[in-house]
Amino acid sequence: MKKIIIVGIDFSKGSVHALKFAMNLANKSGANVMLVHVMKPSREESLFSDDRSELRREAKKRLEEMIEQHKFWMRGGKLMYKVRSGKVEREIVNQAKYHDAYMVVVGTHGISGFEPFWIGSNAYRIVVNSPCPIVTIRYGMEITKRVSNIVLPIDSSQETRQKVPFVAEIAQYYKAEVLVVGLVSSSALRGIVTSYCGQVEKYLLKKRVPYSTHMVNADNITEATITFAKENRGDLIAIMTEQETTLSNLLMGSYAQQMINHSHLPVLSLRAKNIYDFALH
Repeated sequence: MKKIIIVGIDFSKGSVHALKFAMNLANKSGANVMLVHVMKPSREESLFSDDRSELRREAKKRLEEMIEQHKFWMRGGKLMYKVRSGKVEREIVNQAKYHDAYMVVVGTHGISGFEPFWIGSNAYRIVVNSPCPIVTIRYGMEITKRVSNIVLPIDSSQETRQKVPFVAEIAQYYKAEVLVVGLVSSSALRGIVTSYCGQVEKYLLKKRVPYSTHMVNADNITEATITFAKENRGDLIAIMTEQETTLSNLLMGSYAQQMINHSHLPVLSLRAKNIYDFALH
């Protein structure tokens, strides 16, 4: 069976960017793409079933038009759609579980400088509940057809290495280079981070994925990751939803939340597996 990439669609410009990213990856990986639109229930609408049916018909019509408009992007894979009702994050996660999805891609609005704790969308809630890797794409971001440089931050947490096999697979699809970034938040942790980076290097070498390694002193690992990505022409940042926490990070919310809000690049997030330790083989 072909892989399926789920795309959350609310007909905003951000969700169209998410669709373009998903189709690009689908062409590389031989996947199908499923557009998922979630109708939010309300008390008023539930009282009038005719109005509800009309809204569903309108949503289906717009999805069919979107597929017709973008189908020429696809090479081999199919564009499909599904309309669901309920809470956005729950329904997209459930659709991903139902199809054993390869990836979920959603748009996010990011934040303004005056709203440091505001997500602006359901993206973060989808990230922390998704059964598969998820890419969040900032509103207004220009989507390129090629991913040349994947930024791979490595810190002192055991979970940090779990994203490496999936990142290597994505790098192989795009023939991209992986920029391994060792984030050193204190001198006491340098040895651990250096050791983890060495494991990552061996794995990437085994998979014949081009890479380069960079050690960065990081008081705030979110800021350090984003700054590095800007300075080194990153196209995608890959993170675990659970990462090392420094005091400056803790005051601003979770690492994944900060990255989704502030990154100018698409962010690939993976949830940690429930294992005590992890080794790359």
